[in-house]
Amino acid sequence: MPSTITIASNSTQPLTVNRLGYGTMRLPGPDVWGEPANRSEALQILRTAVENGVNFLDTADYYGEDVTNRLIREALYPYPADLVICTKVGATRRPDKSWVPFNTPENLRTSMENNLRTLGQEQIQLVHLRLMGHGAVPLDEQLGAMFELQREGKILHVGLSNVTREELETGLQLGEIATVENMYGYAQRTTLAHAHGHNPGGEEVLDLCENHEIPLIPFFSLLHALPKELNKIGEVARRHNATPAQINLAWQLHKSPWILPIPGTSSLAHLRENLAAAAIQLSAEDMAYLG
Repeated sequence: MPSTITIASNSTQPLTVNRLGYGTMRLPGPDVWGEPANRSEALQILRTAVENGVNFLDTADYYGEDVTNRLIREALYPYPADLVICTKVGATRRPDKSWVPFNTPENLRTSMENNLRTLGQEQIQLVHLRLMGHGAVPLDEQLGAMFELQREGKILHVGLSNVTREELETGLQLGEIATVENMYGYAQRTTLAHAHGHNPGGEEVLDLCENHEIPLIPFFSLLHALPKELNKIGEVARRHNATPAQINLAWQLHKSPWILPIPGTSSLAHLRENLAAAAIQLSAEDMAYLG
């Protein structure tokens, strides 16, 4: 099982990061809004993650709003040379905490400038275009704006988030796509429809990512995947003296060398537990049993 993964491996400026990463979405208050319940613990989580080898952080200016970017800067600036900060654009929040598209070229530029300012950077190494439903803005227009920001030097690599297979295929025809960030976990691998729309699943694009050497970055990797006591993942957890959450992460790491999990948590204890999952070696028999 590889311990690192390379982003944009075919480019002149590839980025090599450790598996696992850390996703910051759980750090703000309820509904991913407002300041964290325990600000000092949130800052310590970021510092502890980096101190323990995490060099890939996932954030967005609409987490909070802008809470996670400010926490990252407060905790880690000046940033370690090997730290890759990945952010997202394409969405915004309303005062009622709803998530809405913010995806015209002007919107994307506004979000990008905001991310640069709050993170204290002149360039962000990886930026995902989060698809929220195209509405009046075609995908090629959104991606065109992203590639323009890349040409200006504000983005090093462009990725896509929340994409169907068809959207990823279209994106690959329009330009270089460095990464894909989709919902993916042991118990929820395919598209999930819900009251606010749908989240395309990682399973539906994993082979395409592998064929193009594009890392798949799962979100909600644990949200739908913490199993009941007697199911298969629970049995494997008992054999390895591990938690079900740890086995879920280990399963992702063993499933494909092109998967880069970014489990998020607002608990320092859970962070340490998640990081320990990288050391769990699942056998071929374990993986076959889990399916």
